[in-house]
Amino acid sequence: MTNNLVSAQDVLGIDVSERRLDVHLLPAEISSSFANDPRGIGRLVAWLGSREGALVVLEATGGLERALLNALERAAMPAAVVNPRQIRDFARSAGLLAKTDRLDARVLALFGQRMRPPPRPSRSAADQRLAGLVLRRRQLVLVRDAERNRRRRVGDAALRRSLDDHLAWLEQEIDRLESLLADQIERSAEGRSRAALLRSVPGIGPVTAASLVALLPELGQLPPKAIASLAGVAPFARDSGAMRGRRTVWGGRQPVRNALYMAVLVAARHNPKIRAFYQHLRERGKAPKLALTACMRKLLVILNALLKAGQPWEARQPA
Repeated sequence: MTNNLVSAQDVLGIDVSERRLDVHLLPAEISSSFANDPRGIGRLVAWLGSREGALVVLEATGGLERALLNALERAAMPAAVVNPRQIRDFARSAGLLAKTDRLDARVLALFGQRMRPPPRPSRSAADQRLAGLVLRRRQLVLVRDAERNRRRRVGDAALRRSLDDHLAWLEQEIDRLESLLADQIERSAEGRSRAALLRSVPGIGPVTAASLVALLPELGQLPPKAIASLAGVAPFARDSGAMRGRRTVWGGRQPVRNALYMAVLVAARHNPKIRAFYQHLRERGKAPKLALTACMRKLLVILNALLKAGQPWEARQPA
């Protein structure tokens, strides 16, 4: 009886491209298309408004879906953002090998109907701005690192001056964004409190704390395994019969993993728990990268417990 009730809920799959939103509604088997612009998104939200309780499912596209998600949040409509790899694997397992935008929308609806992905938590306009600042800073850091690598290989003086000018601007803009991040955190009592608790842990700096507050709002609200899986640092088994394969991590939220990785590089030297854990893994013969990944998961679990208890790092350490 429960399964019949679950399958009867409206599920809308949305395939997001730069110019168009292809949608498919189940169980009614209705397909449509809207422009991926403010007017088209408004029409889609109005069309969906008559289907109260419908679950919207779409893939993470790296930013093309952001305007749509913001509109859905303002309309209080639940939306689940899933990893594209999950959708590809699901389509293969269901024998759905053909690929068009319209068919992709139907696959997303089928995935939502059968797998029931949890809707992402609703976020205020301030939370959305904080996340935007974190992601923009990350983009500029990647550009800066690429420009630094180019400069090492350039011998021409004029090209080096061009790269130096660009690097100077990037450094200035990154500093400006970090100031805006700090200001945005200070504006929110909850964000300020969560960031302060996170920064009490050795290895967590202001940028990492802001990244976790903005991009992992579930931190402190889920069990350890669930938060590790959500962030993409939970190891998955690859065993068959007597064969024991190598555990791997994938999926989750890439920007969160990036922030945790940078934090662990510091924590492996300055955080006593993470340092001891890393050394223990290395002594057991674990490769450095594998040991760091395990430390990322351990650090995340520590942060999750710390926020759940509402106590800073020092208060949770044994005397």
